Amino acid sequence: MSVLLDAKTKLLVQGITGHQGQFHTRAMLDYGTKVVAGVTPGKGGTSVEGVPVFDSCFEAVDHEGANASILFVPAPFAKDAAIEAIEAGVELLVMITERIPFHDCLDVMTYARAKGCRVVGPNCPVLSSPGKAKAGIMPNHIFREGDVGVISRSGTLTYEIVNAITQAGIGQSTCLGIGGDPVIGTSMPEALELLAKDRQTKRIVVVGEIGGTTEEETAKRARRVRKPVIAYIAGRTAPPGKRMGHAGAIISGGKGTAESKMKAFEAAHIPVAAYPSEIATLLRTGDASPVGA
Repeated sequence: MSVLLDAKTKLLVQGITGHQGQFHTRAMLDYGTKVVAGVTPGKGGTSVEGVPVFDSCFEAVDHEGANASILFVPAPFAKDAAIEAIEAGVELLVMITERIPFHDCLDVMTYARAKGCRVVGPNCPVLSSPGKAKAGIMPNHIFREGDVGVISRSGTLTYEIVNAITQAGIGQSTCLGIGGDPVIGTSMPEALELLAKDRQTKRIVVVGEIGGTTEEETAKRARRVRKPVIAYIAGRTAPPGKRMGHAGAIISGGKGTAESKMKAFEAAHIPVAAYPSEIATLLRTGDASPVGA
C-alpha cells in the first residue's frame, strides 16, 4: 500500500511550461509517476515531455481523468490556481510553492476541506511512495522502496534524512514533506494517523522543528500508535524570537522550543535522535520500540 499517492494516481502539473514545471515533470515521469496533463493558461494544445497541456484544470480533468495536481505556480497566483484545481474535482493537491500569503492559505485550506480535497503543503518538497509515484522536487535517486514512513516539516532535512536512511540500506513506504508554514493542509498529527493505518509502513520517522505546537500534539497522538516511532527536532540552538528558515519556525511566548518538543516525545517514550545521521542508526539497530505496545 501507499499513503495518498500510488501507481494509479493520475497527476496534472499546474505551471508545467515554466522552468521548474518542465524540469520536475521529466523527473516525475522518470520516477514512474502517471503525469497525464499539464495546465498553463494560454498554452493549451502544446505539450511538455509528451504530456498534453491544457488551458484549465477543468479541461485536464475532463480529457485525461486527472485526480491529483501538483502546483508550480508563483505565489501571487497560487491561490487562484489551487481553487481552480479543487473546483475541477481533484482529490489531492500538492502545493510546492513557497511564500504564499498567509490569508491565501487560509482560504485554500478552508475550501479544500469543504470540497473533500486533501492538500499537502504549501512550501513542501515532496509526497513520494517509492516504487510507485512521486509528486515533488526531491531527486529520484535518494528514495528506496521499503517500510519506513517519513513525516517532515523541514524541506532540507527531508532530503538529508531520506538519503541517510536509503544509504543505510533501509527503504521508505511513503515520504510526506508537509511544509513548515503556519497554515498547511495535512498536519503532522494527521500524517501520523495516515501512516499508522498503512499496512506497508512498519516504522515511522517524524522530523520536526522549532515553532508552533504540532510536534507536542503529534507526540500525544503517537501514544496510540502501535508502530515504532523515531523523532528528530531541528533548531535546538535557535534563540527565542528569531525566525529560522520557515515562516512557522519561530519561538514566541515560551512555546515552540526544541526543548519542549523533545520532552513531549520523550514523555511518550519516543526516542529522539541528537543528529539527523542517528535516525538511520536507530532504525538499523531496532532501538525504537512500538509506542503503543
